[in-house]
Amino acid sequence: MNIVKSLSLTSSALRWLPVLIASLVIALSHASVAHAQDQARGQIPARTELHTFQSVTISDADFLKGEGQATPVTLAGELRVAQGTGRMPVVILVHGSSGIGSNTDVWARQFNQMGVSAFILDSFTGRGLTVVGPDQSQLGRLNLSLDAYRALEVLASHPRVDPKRIVLMGFSRGGQATLYASEKRFLKAWNRSGLEFAAYLPFYPDCHTVYQNDTDVVDRPIRIFHGTGDDYNPMPPCQAFVERLRSAGHNVELIDYPGAQHSFDSPLGSTTPTVSKNAQTVRNCRIREEPVGQLINAVSGAPFTYADPCVQRDPHVGYDPVAADAAHRTIGEFLKQLFELK
Repeated sequence: MNIVKSLSLTSSALRWLPVLIASLVIALSHASVAHAQDQARGQIPARTELHTFQSVTISDADFLKGEGQATPVTLAGELRVAQGTGRMPVVILVHGSSGIGSNTDVWARQFNQMGVSAFILDSFTGRGLTVVGPDQSQLGRLNLSLDAYRALEVLASHPRVDPKRIVLMGFSRGGQATLYASEKRFLKAWNRSGLEFAAYLPFYPDCHTVYQNDTDVVDRPIRIFHGTGDDYNPMPPCQAFVERLRSAGHNVELIDYPGAQHSFDSPLGSTTPTVSKNAQTVRNCRIREEPVGQLINAVSGAPFTYADPCVQRDPHVGYDPVAADAAHRTIGEFLKQLFELK
């Protein structure tokens, strides 16, 4: 009799099991939706400000010499102030050869979610440019480093910015600008803000140029993010530079992602490597500053130009969701520690 009763209860319970499972699924779904809504809400800036500021357009040669002919230009940046009160940390985002891309918005949203403001620098519009990939000679590469220093001036006096917690982060051409903005020589010549960046976070930069005394960088963390599959700005020259910086005692790391292509964090890119049609790459060039202010082709010994035979075209780009997710986690953890966030 007890066995029969037990079986009967079990059968009764089994009849309700689908209902219980459905209720659990609905509850989990509601919790997931609520979590997603909280995340989306956290990514909304408390306010968005557009700031214009003065910079100059200058040749790389004159930038390297610390003086020369410079054309004044008015640039702009978008400051997305994170939710919160008081002075907050900021990440300055420096775009690449195609201008501000989809990855910039994704990074800014992550930072705002963390309670970190984002300053999206536009180095092209004020100069009448939209893209320079097919003709890199349109703008000296070091202009973007100079623009970053000018953006630092803007943020230095902003009432919602903690001047001791401003990080520079850039992508491709902007990654190169970010990396070399750490040079003491360049900071001394061009940084008028009275501040230093708290860290430098270049993504897939071009490291093919060796500047005079380029291991004399500031004592701040440098973290380079690169894909091993990058044929636009190949990673090996960056590895060599990192080794030289480490030998000089600097706090620098190269985080690599196996197989990842150039622009691996750009979510609107194809997951299949795609040709960046007609874009110039110096992947086969060796460029050296010699003497000060003169960039030469280290193979020929002649002044470097984008007409040199070593300059090629049609490198690849591609989105890598695995590498992108890993980079977002690494950057998030790094900034939490650096900015002492909860």
